[in-house]
Amino acid sequence: MQQMEFSMGRTTRRRPRAGRRTAAASIALILAGGGLIAVNSYAAAGEGQGPWPGGGTTQSGTLGAGPVPATVKCPEVANGLPEVPEAARAEVDRELATMDSGITEAYQRFAEEREQIERDPQFVQNAILGPLRSKREAGLDRIAEAIGRITGERPQDLGALAPCTLQTDGADEPGQDGGGEDDQNGGQDGGGQDDQNGDGGQGGNGGQAGNGPEASDFADIRTVSPDVQEPPLLRGASRGTFTTDCGVNANGKFNPDNVIVAPGVSNGAHHMHDYVGNQANDAFASDDDLAAGATTCRDQGDRSTYYWPVLRLQNGAAEDDAQADGGGKDQNVGKILTPSQVTLDFVGNPRGKVTAMPRFLRIITGDAKAFVNGNANANASWSCTGFEDRQLKDKYPICPQGSKVVRSFKFQSCWDGRNADSANHRTHVAFTDASGRCPGGFVPVPQLVQRIVYDVPPPVFGGAEAAVFALDSFPEQLHKPVTDHGDFINVFDEKLMRELVSCLNEGRRCGPGDPAQAPGGDGPEPKDAPATATAAPTGSPAPARA
Repeated sequence: MQQMEFSMGRTTRRRPRAGRRTAAASIALILAGGGLIAVNSYAAAGEGQGPWPGGGTTQSGTLGAGPVPATVKCPEVANGLPEVPEAARAEVDRELATMDSGITEAYQRFAEEREQIERDPQFVQNAILGPLRSKREAGLDRIAEAIGRITGERPQDLGALAPCTLQTDGADEPGQDGGGEDDQNGGQDGGGQDDQNGDGGQGGNGGQAGNGPEASDFADIRTVSPDVQEPPLLRGASRGTFTTDCGVNANGKFNPDNVIVAPGVSNGAHHMHDYVGNQANDAFASDDDLAAGATTCRDQGDRSTYYWPVLRLQNGAAEDDAQADGGGKDQNVGKILTPSQVTLDFVGNPRGKVTAMPRFLRIITGDAKAFVNGNANANASWSCTGFEDRQLKDKYPICPQGSKVVRSFKFQSCWDGRNADSANHRTHVAFTDASGRCPGGFVPVPQLVQRIVYDVPPPVFGGAEAAVFALDSFPEQLHKPVTDHGDFINVFDEKLMRELVSCLNEGRRCGPGDPAQAPGGDGPEPKDAPATATAAPTGSPAPARA
């Protein structure tokens, strides 16, 4: 096994492993803070403009809902806060990370106590949701105090963000496939390939950690209609492409931290991240640490950090982190897969010139909690080489023989012109509209287009040969593909950033060490597409607002 650099954090608390998903179908309840509420539908998507059509619905429509409680759902506190002063952000971020840990622990208790919940549905309120609410109320009070010390006025009504519920998952109900709209993404049951991979819509084995993925989380890419659309390039467009080569994390740098969302908190992500580029990145890295850090990028002027949740193969093999935070303790099990290819391109704007990113600009694309938050900030794109004009949002792809799994992101490419970060780590950047126009008050900056390729076999559910690939996630997000996300911190030096901007605005193709090495044009495509997969062109990344 390759050498791996794990940063496991400083906590030693052992968490219970999730039990099997055995709750009876007769429990058709969401247990809210004040009582029992009957439900028959999946939670609504979050509000706001997201990267999906309509600002929030999934590619395959609203997920079908079964009646079985599947996970713990809590309001996203960061999105419900008033403006957080810069001086209070570190304390607020720590409290938010503590709340995330509380949700994880509550979910793990819920998973462990399913049989008790079957016998006594009120048990979940008394033993799980009630105590969780109390902890969240205390954390929200500390957040209000931290903000009030700076502004002189405590924000009111934060208590409405404290209660949590149980959310159902349509994949648990026999006959429900989560596909919607005639199940355009996965045939009859989401299993694909005539359900050769196991239980189809029955849910499979729920993953080796007991909380996913399931067969209904997968779709045969050949059943998906081409859906990628690019805006037309206007006369003044910045047509260039700047490629930075930072490797595939072959040296195995992983940790379960998130220096953007939870600075100073070990295991703030509750899942393991791959890192390429800057090697100083952990929960405690300052901007100075990043500026001085080593980089895996060929051009040493790029010390940016690029990171994303690892992909694992759940085939019974134990990884080095099987007993560690972010790994087995957080229900992320199986062998971590090293990508066969990582492409990091910066592209321009279809309407006009781009301006330089500020150093240490932070961008998160996608939502690690999209399964319970809804899709307002979701930006997952899954496909297969040879079929990249077809992008799945809420399914993992089943690729034909000779084709590889592809994860791709187009990051936000509009900047507010002032801030390198924001209190919720989102509002300082934005997506363009379908024509490539930035919102009012925002300016176009180079857009990071990230493409990660894996050589991984199609999933096999059940039996001695069971092997399923899955994204690392917060345990309560059930390894859903919609929760995929990417993180970027710009640590280009000023000279290289100027060269990057010039390359894009002048319409050239530029590469590591020589940003003026080639004229504009389509250029060669990646060479990993199979010769037999001729149904669609290769190398087409996800749309900016898919």
